[in-house]
Amino acid sequence: MIGFSMMVVIITGGLNLAIGSMGVCVAMTAGWLMQSAGIPWPIALVGGLAMGAALGALQGVVIVRSGLHSFIITLASMSIFFGVMIFLTHAGSFREIAPEVIAPGRMKLFGVLSPLLLITFAVAGLLSILFRYTATGRQMLAAGASPQTAELSGIRVGRMTVLCHVLSGVLAGIAAIMLVSRTGAAIPSMAGQLGQDWLLPAFLGPVLGGTLLTGGRASVLGTLLGALLVTVLTTGLLLLQVGAFWLQTYLGCLLLAAVLMDLVRRSYLSRKKLV
Repeated sequence: MIGFSMMVVIITGGLNLAIGSMGVCVAMTAGWLMQSAGIPWPIALVGGLAMGAALGALQGVVIVRSGLHSFIITLASMSIFFGVMIFLTHAGSFREIAPEVIAPGRMKLFGVLSPLLLITFAVAGLLSILFRYTATGRQMLAAGASPQTAELSGIRVGRMTVLCHVLSGVLAGIAAIMLVSRTGAAIPSMAGQLGQDWLLPAFLGPVLGGTLLTGGRASVLGTLLGALLVTVLTTGLLLLQVGAFWLQTYLGCLLLAAVLMDLVRRSYLSRKKLV
């Protein structure tokens, strides 16, 4: 789910370094609505996801209006979102989460399958439909492939950029709620300091799955398989009792290797005039 959140921004040729911060803000908002405001859990979850959409919209609008690269804006918003959230919540946790929210994270269908995995598959299906069969999805891809050509074709590239960041905020929120379901609490450190623990997995899934960093192409199935590869590799290294620092090193090398291999492939195809 974290990979999907990054993927929908990468297709525009941009980045979203604030995924972790946005996810934590969604989780903390939903936790506050359930624990402090006493709002029923379905409305609280919708409220949390609305917060993610609002943060994504704000981020997208600033990127479009300022004309700055999304790297700069999202790097700043990563700290801003996290800092404001810490200030408002006093770095406290929300542990009075509705049992209906916690149950899917601790349930096993047929003794092996987590319902959270089914949620991921459902989101993957919806994203596939969006990019393959809807006009909005095709416009998002066109805006990322060639913004100038898309503008000449009547596509409002700025609007597509904002929509992609809104969708990224919602997907980051879903990932955070799934994590709350697993842990049973909404805590500020659930995605690491400033949400940085999510950054490497967010890039690895889409990049390994074939999503182009230059934009214009999304591979939903590839992102799923890329995330599966990262999960298997991480689990295997942990079973081998590899230290956490070495684990991050291996994953970083994997990301670098994937990017370099894609660069070599595109250079080869360009020289052979196949693209």
